[in-house]
Formats: sequence, structure tokens, C-alpha cells
Amino acid sequence: MKFTTLLKKIIVETAEKIDFLIDTYTKPKKKKDGTKKKPKMSKSELFAMIQADPDTNLRGVELETATPEDLKKIKVGDNVNWLIKSFMNLNQTTEVPFGSFGYEDEVKRNRLVYLEDLYKVTEDLKKFQKFKSKLPLEKRDINKITSPRELYELVKDFDLTMATTTKAERKAAPSHPGAKLIYQSDNLKVVEITDKSALGKEAACFYGGNNKETRWCTSAPGLTHFEYYINKGPLYVIWNPNDTVIAPTTGLPVERYQLNFETDSFMDRHDHSIDLVEKLNGPWAELKELFKPKFAKGLTTDGTKLEIKNLKSGNVGKFVALYGLEELFESLPNTITELVIDNTDKNSEIIIKIPPSIKRFQKLEMIMLNNCVDSLPNEICELKCVNFISLIGNKKLTTIPECIADLPCLVFLNLKDSPVNVPDKIKEIGKEKFGKGFYDFHSRGQSPECGSCGS
Repeated sequence: MKFTTLLKKIIVETAEKIDFLIDTYTKPKKKKDGTKKKPKMSKSELFAMIQADPDTNLRGVELETATPEDLKKIKVGDNVNWLIKSFMNLNQTTEVPFGSFGYEDEVKRNRLVYLEDLYKVTEDLKKFQKFKSKLPLEKRDINKITSPRELYELVKDFDLTMATTTKAERKAAPSHPGAKLIYQSDNLKVVEITDKSALGKEAACFYGGNNKETRWCTSAPGLTHFEYYINKGPLYVIWNPNDTVIAPTTGLPVERYQLNFETDSFMDRHDHSIDLVEKLNGPWAELKELFKPKFAKGLTTDGTKLEIKNLKSGNVGKFVALYGLEELFESLPNTITELVIDNTDKNSEIIIKIPPSIKRFQKLEMIMLNNCVDSLPNEICELKCVNFISLIGNKKLTTIPECIADLPCLVFLNLKDSPVNVPDKIKEIGKEKFGKGFYDFHSRGQSPECGSCGS
């Protein structure tokens, strides 16, 4: 039975019977071969959508603990079927193709986000019911709206009261004790929320307009969303004090932004992602240095491992786009033990200049610089703990420092597809330590005594 046919059957025959919805969506069905088919959703997922419909009347019943007799008292709202359809359609709107690796995980993530944002949809449905006469004729039927995102775009400007203020009033925009003003100029203000207690939550609600002026889940009722993000890292709220359109509830500019670097969450007031690199290279350029440590922190894993597969994407891509390749090494902590830059883009001609300051990474044990360098500084020989060096696919790398032969812990040197003229000393030391050269593609056994680094 097609999904649309199923919905019509539900609407026509059993629009108000919750037990039918439970049976249809949360119980396994038998296939023709006798095996069981997984339910379309869990009871808790269905109940969340039933409660999200402002038309639903629970009549005092607690869904999760309700008896069959209790369930008969409930009137299911007219929008529940639309909510269910939107939820089920998430299977077809994933970026990962059906059947591909990661598809199930992608669907699971999308469903979780959908359920987390249902409280927003409830408000939008209330607006839809109140103002649908002002919508285009073809959008006055909820079933003609394809998704909660489209619903929001249709109703977001309704019931939005705005006020104007003087320049002096804008400069003196109100603040909250749960946040700290960390930057202020003629054009931008930035507050930081680090407090994980109720005071921090109050600040997040305040700067989010208690979920009336923004769609940020951190300012939604309850602590769940706020706790998730604040435990990952600080929240930053940014606005332009010169904006003349002011939200009357908080007295803050209507346009504002919230950032959480640890989750790569950079949102406008509609809770839509913004291109932070574009902002910081454009109208927010004055904030680049303020946020540079946040980007730098995201370059490594636990401050010990830098692993780059692509210089144009992820945290590294953002950092390079904002600060340049020359700043990449300068922003790394001294504590790193693994330096892995494996440029998998074979057509890329990006060359990283390894600075002499690499010698400050005295705990470094692994160096992998594949398809990304054309030279190495002599200071690499001061890294006494290095036991692994890989220099694969560097088409312009013709020489390496002879002093690499003196590294006390080195047991592996890979120069595959790099036209390096290997110094005789490296060849000789390789034969002396391992019986044959160690500048080929394979490890040559255990490391020699390595007193320099305590191993």
C-alpha cells in the first residue's frame, strides 16, 4: 500500500483513534515470506509527534504510561498525519544514497534532529492555523507543505512585533549576568556563555529571546539542549549594535547569531547554518583574531595528534581559508606526538612550507607529509623521539636533510613516489642498524635504544 493511500485511509477511517496509529506505525508487520518487517517508528517517536500537534487533546492522559482505556480518551490532532509523513520522508532526503554505507546512521541522525526540533514545529503550526488566510492559496492546506522547514519559511514573519530605538539605546543594549561581554566595537558585540548552571541557561534563554526571537534550541524550554552544547564548549552570541530593528522582548537587535565551535554549530536567528569563514573574511573580519584560538584548538585530537586528509575541508579547511597555511604550524600545541598531513587529492598542488619551528614539537614520534611538501628544514633532526617518517608522493621533493640519519629512534623512512636523492649517510646508517637500507617502504624491526626520548 502506498504511503499516501495509507494516510488517506487513516484520515478517513480513524482520524481520532490513537490505537490505529500505534498499530500501523509501531508494531512489526509480517512479510509475504512470513518474516517480520521492522516497525516504521517507535512508540516514543509517535507519541512525540502526537503531542507536537497543537490540535491534539490529551485530556489529562500521560501517553507513555497510558492504558488502552486511557488512550481512547485522546483526540489526535489534524496535523499528526502531516508530522508523520514529514518524519517518514526523512528516509528519502538523506545525502547518503539508500543502501550505501552510512545510510542507516544518516537516517537515525536526521530523525533525532527532527524530534528534537518538534517544539519549534508546534509554534509554527499555531501560526499556520492563525494566519493561513494570509498565505498563498495553494499553501493553505498543511498537506501541500512539504516539510517543517517550508512551514517555518511560510510563517516566520507573522506576529513579529518590532521596535526602533535611538543610537544611544542600541549601544546600551541589555545584558545578562550569566554571560560575559568579551568584545565590543562600533560594529559588533560578542558575549560568551560558559556557565553550566541555571544562570548560564537563563543567559542562553535571554540572548535567544526565550525561543520567541530566535529558533536556537539552547534557548528552548528545559535544559537538555543547553546542557548538550554548553558541555561541549562555550556559546557565543554576536550582533551589530547599529541595527535599528529591535526585538521588544529583550531589547536586542532582531538579527543575531550563535556559535558553538566544538559542534561546528554556527547559526543565524532562524537556526540556519551560516558560512562562518565568509563572515570572518567579510563583515566580521575584526573577530578573526578573537576566534583564532578556537579554530586552532579544533586542529588536533586531544592536543596530541594532527591528522589532515584534505586541506580544503573540515576544521583545517576553515583555518587555512581564514589564516593561511603559514599560520597552521604556528597554531599547533607543543604537545603533539603525531603530525599527519596526507593530501589525498592527487591533483592538488598545495605545498606546505615546514618551518624551522617544527623543532619545538619535542614529543613528536610520527611525521607523515604525503603529497604536500617540496623541502624539509634541517631542524627536523632535532626531534629526538621521531621513529616514523613518511614522505610519499611529493613530486618536487628532491633532497632531505642528511642529519635524518642521526635520529636515534628512527626505524622507518618511506620515500615512495618522491624523487629524493637519498644521502649516502642515510643509506649507511640504515645498513648499520638493520642490515640493509631503511629508506624504502618497509619497517626494519624494533627501534634501537632511544635514551633521548625515554623509550
